[in-house]
Amino acid sequence: MKRLGAALIVIAACGFALVSVNGQGAGASNGLEARVKAFFDAHRYDWRDMNVPESDGQLLHDLVVKGGYKRALEIGTSTGRSGIWIALALSKTGGKLTTIDIDPGRHGEAVQNFKEAGVSAFIDARLADAHDLVPILDGPFDFVFIDADKEWYTNYAKAVIPKLSIGGCIAAHNVYAGRGRRGGGMTGDYYEYVSGLPFLETTLTSGGVAISYKRQK
Repeated sequence: MKRLGAALIVIAACGFALVSVNGQGAGASNGLEARVKAFFDAHRYDWRDMNVPESDGQLLHDLVVKGGYKRALEIGTSTGRSGIWIALALSKTGGKLTTIDIDPGRHGEAVQNFKEAGVSAFIDARLADAHDLVPILDGPFDFVFIDADKEWYTNYAKAVIPKLSIGGCIAAHNVYAGRGRRGGGMTGDYYEYVSGLPFLETTLTSGGVAISYKRQK
């Protein structure tokens, strides 16, 4: 099990909107997008070790672009597939991702993948224990993705929610309502926790991604 890594919601497809970021024009953004696509095409069958599927990566990208988020945190890098999707989105909003993993092998492979995909400038990859690091990160964050040790999801949420901006979003992977179904015994507690917070608006995709928006303090 990876120690660290990330209600049906319908999200309008954002596509890959090209906007000016940090002085870069649409052409520069388009060039990065083409490079990322080429990278994913070349590594289509290489993603193991608990990476998200392509559909969930696209979902994360669209959430960031749609929300205009700039300060992102990923708990559980794995070998970088989700981080690349998030970083591509942040290249369009002018933001940056902090991503954390405890495993040196996964961390090293992810750093190499970020470089090859051309998104390193948008990522601060940390080799650390998220149990220790997440509570002391300064924040604020406006987008958080949790895909790490499932039994610690609620603890991660308790650490990051106070640092989440109003209007910000937390997405958590492999979450199922209830207990004892498809891992719901571990992530079911997380879903019950975030669903019970009156200032969070939480929905659950059919693929098991819990998406929570912070509507007030």
